[in-house]
Amino acid sequence: MYTIFKNESSITLTDSLKNKGNKSFYYFNKVNFKDLLRDLDEKIFQITIYHPDLELMWQTFKNNFNVIEAAGGVIKNKNNDILFILRNGKWDLPKGKIENKENTEAAALREVQEECGLEKVALNNFILSTYHIYSEKGKEILKISHWYAMTSNENRFIPQIEEGISEVVWKNNKQVQKALQNTYQNIILLISAGSEISHN
Repeated sequence: MYTIFKNESSITLTDSLKNKGNKSFYYFNKVNFKDLLRDLDEKIFQITIYHPDLELMWQTFKNNFNVIEAAGGVIKNKNNDILFILRNGKWDLPKGKIENKENTEAAALREVQEECGLEKVALNNFILSTYHIYSEKGKEILKISHWYAMTSNENRFIPQIEEGISEVVWKNNKQVQKALQNTYQNIILLISAGSEISHN
């Protein structure tokens, strides 16, 4: 299953017929993507699209977009706090585009260090990939972000201002819950998936 966000809306690609009776359930070969994306801009939807071959559907789905791949980290310290960045007025986690010939692990570490000004970061396990769609210069972009669990105990940060980052802060569980009220849907999904990861 793949869940792709566009603003507050979501598209779930699945090979399960479990939600067949829902109004928002579509068969993949009957979907008009231009109409679908226009509707997502105008209203909030949770759409499910079905095909028995999930990977074939995913590859075909991606062909409708310019695909950009990125990598980043969910960084925790010895207190199990999470390192957040405030980017363009929203709480986010550090990530950025993967450069040519760079693997996802190296890109994730580099972006975390660049965006937060960190020096000592340990890369742990892969968590998951998130997907979101946005429009840029009249084109529909699908960004695939690969996320890794990381650890660090640094307390001096240098926000990468040129990337729209104004703050870098550790947040405890209560502060994280408040931050999630002003963030993106894929970050909420990611924090939920990484909630069991603790400092090594």
